[in-house]
Amino acid sequence: MKNQEDHFDVLRKIQQKPESTQRELAEELGFSLGKLNYCLKALQSKGLIKIENFKKNPNKLNYFYVLTPKGIAQKTKLTLNYMKRKMNEYDELKKELKGK
Repeated sequence: MKNQEDHFDVLRKIQQKPESTQRELAEELGFSLGKLNYCLKALQSKGLIKIENFKKNPNKLNYFYVLTPKGIAQKTKLTLNYMKRKMNEYDELKKELKGK
């Protein structure tokens, strides 16, 4: 479950800012660089993202992250699951408050 949430967060951030560096993504997500790298490799091995490199200048190598069609479909599925969980939590809290 936690892995799915982490993957959802990474997919969402990549879709928002595909040109982000690993350091920027890790900071925005509250992940260590190691954890982010692990998630990126897992998403790449599942075919959900492509990692392409490009050079901004001769001294610096950067990566560009792209969601694949399969990645977009998975992100949509994870979004729906997330929304269902949150709606169930809301309903449970509502019942709990009515009972008091």
